[in-house]
Amino acid sequence: MDNIWLQSALWMALALVAALGSLWITISAALFEIIVGAIAGNTIGLPLTPWINYIASVGAVVLTFLAGTDIDAHVVKKNFGSSVTIGVMGFLAPYLGCLLLARYGLGWPWPQAQIGGIALSTTSVAVVYAVMVETGYNRTELGKVILAACFINDIGTVLALGLIFANYNLYLLLFAVITILVVAVLPWIVPWLFGRFGNRASEPEIKFLFLVLFALGGLATLGKSEAVLPAYLVGMGLAPFFLRQRELQLRVRAICFAFLTPFYFLKAGSLIEAHALIAGAGLIAMFLAVKMITKFCGILPLTRYFKFDRREGMYTTLMMSTGLTFGSISALFGLTNHIIDQTQYTILLTAVIGSAVVPTLIAQLWFQPRFEPLEEDA
Repeated sequence: MDNIWLQSALWMALALVAALGSLWITISAALFEIIVGAIAGNTIGLPLTPWINYIASVGAVVLTFLAGTDIDAHVVKKNFGSSVTIGVMGFLAPYLGCLLLARYGLGWPWPQAQIGGIALSTTSVAVVYAVMVETGYNRTELGKVILAACFINDIGTVLALGLIFANYNLYLLLFAVITILVVAVLPWIVPWLFGRFGNRASEPEIKFLFLVLFALGGLATLGKSEAVLPAYLVGMGLAPFFLRQRELQLRVRAICFAFLTPFYFLKAGSLIEAHALIAGAGLIAMFLAVKMITKFCGILPLTRYFKFDRREGMYTTLMMSTGLTFGSISALFGLTNHIIDQTQYTILLTAVIGSAVVPTLIAQLWFQPRFEPLEEDA
């Protein structure tokens, strides 16, 4: 199907089905979009054209940016120990577990085993944030702690991928320096800019934010990094401003959830190939099981130590067991650099996408904590 409008209609129809279905069975629309994408991709086929891939990528960047804007510095400071400790353990436990499974259980060479460990060490800021927004947990202290821990977890993944498979060049240095400068100066520039040009029908302030995100994303790509990383850092840098500008945050969020993220989550689901799933079901189940078991062994005792109640501890552990963006990026990095082959890539990618579905579904159906919004949002 070459008709761009019919392609668009098909994707929006699937997004609408997912949205209505999520209301009917009360689970996250993001999760339902992944499931609908998988079904559609293996039945009617979904066209992954360049423009669809672009919109999906923009969705991931904007969603990650919004997740950063919901990080409340006061809450993170108050819960600094728990956020950092849970985040570090959330990376380290599954990384070592899946690395050892690939190396000694399956006999993969060290470089391939490293990719397996890194791809399954992640948590998914995109999935977690989408679920938090839809359920309202992004406005709770627990939700903000989980989001901060997700960031720490994924920083570990990014550092591991960069250090183990280092590709240092001038662009990477330029990207790092400019990102640091931008994150440092934006909290001073943005309030003035929004005060001067805000509340216009043409939304120049939102266009400026997109300009910054796209420019940093371009530098990240040149430096062999990923556009979602600076997006999260920029979001965190602007979090105090966005906490005072809830209406602005809601406008950006509406753009993201109504149009951008459905392409991202539907595409993620469409990458699950039924025949590959059946052929490699055993290995996929092993990787997914090891990831979830090691996350539980590493994180659940910490939630007890930091005095989370039982439901909060289970919910936190399950949310930290998700994976999508950085996991698929790591697997694709291994494939494009000829570290892993197509079969290994399919196994890892399917396990990663499975980790976006299984723990999220369990968390939402059986372990949602009681909703207690922070005072400023009450």
